[in-house]
Amino acid sequence: MSSSPEGDGVAPDAEREASSPSDAEPAPLASAEPARPPSTPGAPDEPDELAARAEPVESGPDPGRLRARFGRPFEAGDVIFREGEPGTEAYLLEEGRIRLIKKVRGAERSLMVLKPGDLFGESALLGGAARWSTAIALSRGVALTLDQGTLQNLVERNPAVALRIIKQLVGRLRDAEDQIEIMMLTDTQSKVVNALLKLAQQSRGAGGSPSNGASFAISPMELSTRVGLDVDTVKRAVQQLREGQYLRVADERLEIPDIDALRRLFGLLGLKDEIRGEQ
Repeated sequence: MSSSPEGDGVAPDAEREASSPSDAEPAPLASAEPARPPSTPGAPDEPDELAARAEPVESGPDPGRLRARFGRPFEAGDVIFREGEPGTEAYLLEEGRIRLIKKVRGAERSLMVLKPGDLFGESALLGGAARWSTAIALSRGVALTLDQGTLQNLVERNPAVALRIIKQLVGRLRDAEDQIEIMMLTDTQSKVVNALLKLAQQSRGAGGSPSNGASFAISPMELSTRVGLDVDTVKRAVQQLREGQYLRVADERLEIPDIDALRRLFGLLGLKDEIRGEQ
């Protein structure tokens, strides 16, 4: 998945033969259409189609055409790119799931799990920048491959796409700050509860949650990535919360019936941790 697609090289339409001023009739303004400039390698001429795919509309472009030109299929276990490699391409995930990992003192740490619609490998926006993480496929899927020229053209010509990218980057910065806060906690249960409270707050901000509750989809692996714990440890912590009726689980979707009760539990866990520290 390291090669970049080239433009179609579509030539502009041939110019019509000129008529003498006495015989020519003025053409309707609606039919006047400027000729399209020829494509150049590395700068495909369909940024508007990609924008429509990123921001779905009722009459968007044919997804099959976009996949045929920009799509790169992958299988579970495939490495999309590795940490330290030059960042020459960005990717828009169409299908499947991707995990981003980073080596810390020789150990691999999960950073996040990406879902369809996520843009990753944004270092392609910075010429010559190296990959800061490794992307590994968790399942079979497809990603649209965008080289630096295509991505820059897409952002410059489509403010809606640029805004979407900015929102996604801001969201990742928020998640990184949340992870730092969680890592500073020493108690396992406090880490999980803190992460759930933040996810609940985000869910309520998006709307559609109960008056004093929240519901959101997250897998054990995604939750373990957020709290920096192994999956089995996270499952045990979640089970304890279920037994205490602080949350319900159904098909990788968590429901918190009473956020205030979960906040009180987090406060009690913090008090317990302080008492341990004084002893």
